[in-house]
Amino acid sequence: MIWTIGATASRTKTITDEDVRLFAQVSGDTNSIHLDEAYAAASPFGRRVAHGLLTASLISAVIGNDLPGVGTIYLGQELKFKAPVFIGDVITATVEIVKYREDKRIMSLRTVCAKADGTLVIEGEAVVIAPEAP
Repeated sequence: MIWTIGATASRTKTITDEDVRLFAQVSGDTNSIHLDEAYAAASPFGRRVAHGLLTASLISAVIGNDLPGVGTIYLGQELKFKAPVFIGDVITATVEIVKYREDKRIMSLRTVCAKADGTLVIEGEAVVIAPEAP
């Protein structure tokens, strides 16, 4: 399969209270900043924030389903958290091919998550093994 440097794919999701609560249950991260309104109100954010890794999981959804897609194997992911994500925020995760080594099918992807207003909330880079051509 031929991969084009600069190719992109995105997915958009509204982060809900249910998402945050389910992620807390699955991950075991029950930090009060995510779950307790009163606690979060006294935090620097003034309200509950979504888990950073919940937001980052949207990147995984793009990589595993869209680009490079089904059969992709994650080798690594660098993440920098730039801004908080609140319940109700609409987040778009985007990946872009920045490098591809065809002989090993190793691909480097620029990964970002941004709010609907353009605020960057996560940036980083993923390294994956792209699936074999069908």
